[in-house]
Amino acid sequence: MDFTIYWFMFPVSVCIATTAMLSGIGGAAFFMPIFLIVFPLLGPEYPLASPVAAIGVALLTETFGFSSGFVGYFRKQLIDFRVARALIVFAVPAGILGALLSHLANPEHLKLGYGALMILLAYILFRGHGPEERETGQPMSGFWAKWLDRSGYKTENRQTTDHQGQVYEYKFHAPKKGAAALGLGGFLTGLLSVGIGEVVMPLLIRRYRIPVPVAAATSILVVIITVMSASFTHISTMIAEGGLSAVPWNIVCYTIPAVIIGGQIGPRLQGVIPSKTMERIIAGLFLAIGAAMLWIVYRPV
Repeated sequence: MDFTIYWFMFPVSVCIATTAMLSGIGGAAFFMPIFLIVFPLLGPEYPLASPVAAIGVALLTETFGFSSGFVGYFRKQLIDFRVARALIVFAVPAGILGALLSHLANPEHLKLGYGALMILLAYILFRGHGPEERETGQPMSGFWAKWLDRSGYKTENRQTTDHQGQVYEYKFHAPKKGAAALGLGGFLTGLLSVGIGEVVMPLLIRRYRIPVPVAAATSILVVIITVMSASFTHISTMIAEGGLSAVPWNIVCYTIPAVIIGGQIGPRLQGVIPSKTMERIIAGLFLAIGAAMLWIVYRPV
């Protein structure tokens, strides 16, 4: 195993982790296209053994990156643990189930599903509501309302005070009967490495009207627990099937320390880029990634 071949992943991973912290979207969404699209273009010695191996590495790396970001947001006292706990109970079991099923899926089907998911997420982000609508606090309409309002909710007044004394007040509608979006997001995270962060952040901002700083910080905690559970399932299965050598340690030796650094940079830059602008940038990137992944699956032989 050559431990020098993936040296370039260190600076790349720092950038990815910083972006993930700013957007609240899982870093695996950015690692997967690198593993499945860029690596094969670099030469025959670079590609990973399978899409499942790429998913496992992406989730393992994301766990460390978001854990680092969690420390930054925890110091800022922006995390609402009550809200996070209410979401985690739906996401974690689904994430473990998705991780188990991914090892049984056809690799080409995983790529196809990933590409389609990226395009769907781009569409959701592009349909984001304007800032004037967010400030009114009016009940949400459209995609998220139709998807999420089928469950019963109990309104709870919440308040978070950060380390500088700034107070954020908002209402949280705790799920009664369950949240299909959270379960689906967790399942897709385990199956395709992407989903929970992309569901939680828009959910907190658009459905629950939680201020962006608190939403981003709380989203980080939900993503950490869900991704950690799915990652442990993936890595354990890989080791059980192929031993310790089945895990590409020559990649994670660069990505893990890099995302820890990026996880500290991201929270410090929170608020520098307007949330709407960040959503548009990420949406455009997701659209390009999804199109590229579908092209790989269906390109002429």
